[in-house]
Amino acid sequence: MGALRAHDPPMNASEESPRPADAANSKKPAAKQRHVAHIETPIGLVVVVEHGGQIERLLWGRDVPAFEPTEETPLLKETARQLAAYFDGELTEFDLPLALSTSAFERRVQEAMLAIPHGQTRTYGDIAKELDTYGQPVGQACGANTIPIIVPCHRVLSATGVGGFSGEGGVEMKIQLLKHEGGFPFLL
Repeated sequence: MGALRAHDPPMNASEESPRPADAANSKKPAAKQRHVAHIETPIGLVVVVEHGGQIERLLWGRDVPAFEPTEETPLLKETARQLAAYFDGELTEFDLPLALSTSAFERRVQEAMLAIPHGQTRTYGDIAKELDTYGQPVGQACGANTIPIIVPCHRVLSATGVGGFSGEGGVEMKIQLLKHEGGFPFLL
């Protein structure tokens, strides 16, 4: 499977949220509709939001009431297929267009997370050193990740243990994802 692609089109000031918009903006862009899918996974229900032809968010079941499902698009169907293959152990790299953070620093942290191979981990400090910063802002950027699992923030650990996790189930969910990938051997 090909490497994950994170597309970086220009900003559209009329967007209702600060997300990259389609590169083919006209002078007065039409509002882009968000498409939402509810996807059952072995870790429970997740909500996937597509906007402008990119995956914008992956949320946990607790967020379902705020996001009613819409007509499924080809991208949402492909995301569901790739998530199923990931949880079946058949996929180690997602290949989806992503709307990464519009914050330059958070985007750099997300790109560093995307570079962590399946089954491996890095520490907040490892990423901080790579980005010439400190571990705490890296941890905050991991916590701000809006596309968990696909942008694998669960692969980033503290120097002394598992670290935090903002997804539903907290650290226990992080451990479950790491065990699934074989990325934290002493937990197996």
